[in-house]
Amino acid sequence: MPRRGVPWGLGVCVLAILLAGGCSKSKEVTRLDPDVTIDLSGYWNDVDSRQVAEEMIADCLSRPWITQHMQRSGGKLPIVIPGIVKNLSTEHIAVGTFISDIERALINSGHVQVVASAVERGELRLERADQWENASPETVKRLGQEAGADYMLNGTINTITDQEGGKKVIYYQVDLLLTNIETNVKAWPGQKKIKKFITHGKYKP
Repeated sequence: MPRRGVPWGLGVCVLAILLAGGCSKSKEVTRLDPDVTIDLSGYWNDVDSRQVAEEMIADCLSRPWITQHMQRSGGKLPIVIPGIVKNLSTEHIAVGTFISDIERALINSGHVQVVASAVERGELRLERADQWENASPETVKRLGQEAGADYMLNGTINTITDQEGGKKVIYYQVDLLLTNIETNVKAWPGQKKIKKFITHGKYKP
């Protein structure tokens, strides 16, 4: 007795499963040391952010303004508030990460104090107001005791891109400016430049 063939519908399903399995690609994840430098695209990355912040803050704290402030204030550490860093480049840059790297470098230096940003102060003020309503008298934090900043740090990030064929040069310029809040006197202008040469090889199957 002749055998029946595989039902058409079942055959299509089996073929689809085989094709899907053949086309699927396995994913491999490797954990890396966050300090390892890996440039895949050549664009601004986490290493650029951290290194630029650390180098610029080291330069900032080595300049005469900090000694002059200590002399005027009777030895008190200057208080700095991070302002806005504008991304004027041609690519997406995580400015928030860069500002965090700047704050970390300032605080870890031990040479300045850093106060909360405007957004962070809003949260803290709400918390203090809530404490006056709900916290015990022994633990409630007083109002009107915030430390006023002496200086504000603002900046910009710019890029210039030169490209021809499979070759590209990206030039980054980061400018930071530390300004005395009371007098508007510019205490420190800092600048850091990065230039990257990127080549795109021919595709090899």
